[in-house]
Amino acid sequence: MRFSKMFIPTLREAPADAEAISHILMLRAGYVRQLASGLYIFLPLGWRVLDKIDAILKEEMEAIEAQEISMPILHPAEIWQQTGRWDIIGGEMFRLKDRNERDFCLGMTHEEIMTWLASREIRSYRDLPQVWFQIQTKLRDEARPKSGVLRTREFIMKDSYSFDADEEGLDRNYQLHADAYHRIFNRCGLRFMQVESDPGMMGGGYSHEFMAPSPAGEDQVALCPGCGYSANVELALSIPHKTEDREWQTEEVHTPEKRTIHEVTTFLKLSPEFFIKSVLVISDNGPVLALVRGDQEVHEKKLAKVIGQHRPAQKVEVKEILGVEAGFIGPMGHQNLRIVGDTCLQEGTYVSGANKQHYHVKGIKAERDFTAEWHDIHIAKQGEACTKCGAGLNVERVIEIGNIFKLGTKYSEALKAVFLDEHGNEKPIIMGSYGIGPARIAAAAIEQNNDKDGIIWPRSIAPFNVELIPLNMNDKATVETAEKLYHELKKNYIEVLMDDRDERAGVKFKDADLIGIPVQIIIGEKNLREGLVEIKDRKTKEAVRVKVEEVIEKTRALMTS
Repeated sequence: MRFSKMFIPTLREAPADAEAISHILMLRAGYVRQLASGLYIFLPLGWRVLDKIDAILKEEMEAIEAQEISMPILHPAEIWQQTGRWDIIGGEMFRLKDRNERDFCLGMTHEEIMTWLASREIRSYRDLPQVWFQIQTKLRDEARPKSGVLRTREFIMKDSYSFDADEEGLDRNYQLHADAYHRIFNRCGLRFMQVESDPGMMGGGYSHEFMAPSPAGEDQVALCPGCGYSANVELALSIPHKTEDREWQTEEVHTPEKRTIHEVTTFLKLSPEFFIKSVLVISDNGPVLALVRGDQEVHEKKLAKVIGQHRPAQKVEVKEILGVEAGFIGPMGHQNLRIVGDTCLQEGTYVSGANKQHYHVKGIKAERDFTAEWHDIHIAKQGEACTKCGAGLNVERVIEIGNIFKLGTKYSEALKAVFLDEHGNEKPIIMGSYGIGPARIAAAAIEQNNDKDGIIWPRSIAPFNVELIPLNMNDKATVETAEKLYHELKKNYIEVLMDDRDERAGVKFKDADLIGIPVQIIIGEKNLREGLVEIKDRKTKEAVRVKVEEVIEKTRALMTS
């Protein structure tokens, strides 16, 4: 492809609202343009990258005998109503009515539709296992689109679904997908990790996420350097460091207008770790008092696993239920109130609210002064101990690039996707769901591979293998050599972008580095007089001069190094 014929609208300055490196560089290098909040147009270079990623996805899915199909984006409401997710999913789902006032939604995922198909086509254990996949558009009314293509309202997803007769079959397909995902991300040139995760709205009992380390990531994972334990912080278990045991006598302390942990710790000249933080929430089954140490925060998803869906209590509810304002709540003396405490509070002596306006109490101990259900409900933090081996955990920011779920029979039971086993008994199909975001792979690759000059694409997903840069389009020898190499590269199935613009050398170099094609072949008059051209590695910036007739051989060697 010739640069002069291709639409590559590069920008010299980053847009003011772009913060993530991938967002800035995709805009500046002419890979995408924003239509509206969370909606992006992929321009020719960007679409070529997605094509490369999709090709890898298809190859690896077919390698595990998954079969490609295509499902509609527009879904009848009744299928989602049968699984209950029509009501469970809130504002993230785009909903609409057709001209006959029938309810529909735009698919944010395809579990329901895939299961609907299976319920009509799979009849016997002889039809199993099946693995179906698609690369399809999804839509989600994201409340806060940000970071370019990392959090959008419309996105492309590779999602696959396994259908098995038993748990052993699901285990095999789950592992096949996990192994395939490792190959996919390695082939795409990413640094990544597989971590335990929370299934969330997907349901099922077991799931993993694949995370690419990046400061732009919206998630955090806890990693143990000792035993290799890894989990999303939503799920990660950790042991906070022990507090110094203080032999306080139980006493009330006057703390006028001191409500927050910061205010009370400053007033009493004590570290936050000596305090109990009491948080009242309202669950579907009534009020619950959640307790964590003062230097910790309640993790909403961990707490939800214990008490179900919940919300923070409003100020008026706190006063009505507990008889005291927020800020002075303690865990003592509450009758008929469910209390869930973080496990680290089982040991030690603490300060808490006194359940009395403007007072706190020193010398509070679990079991003696209050009882609770004990669960790990705090957010894992850097340096806390691994529950498996005791080593200090590292917490790292990451981009989610893929996920795998064991769905079990959640969807097949709801949609009556059943089969007859070898004894003629009817059983629900056992399912798995597996997703990858191609645009997230592209963004993660940029986040992990860039410098001050622009993108440095991994070779496997770059829009072109080589950029051919003739420096002077007014020099006959330069133009003739460029045309000869351009056609030879194409003839040898090497994808090449030739910068045939009549621009200054500096402009061409800046654009080449910004766009990030891995290999640059530079044709300059001085080298050409010696029968040489320069081949430069975009990543290492190392350049070698080679004879014109050796360009194809040297380029191939560099492409595979």
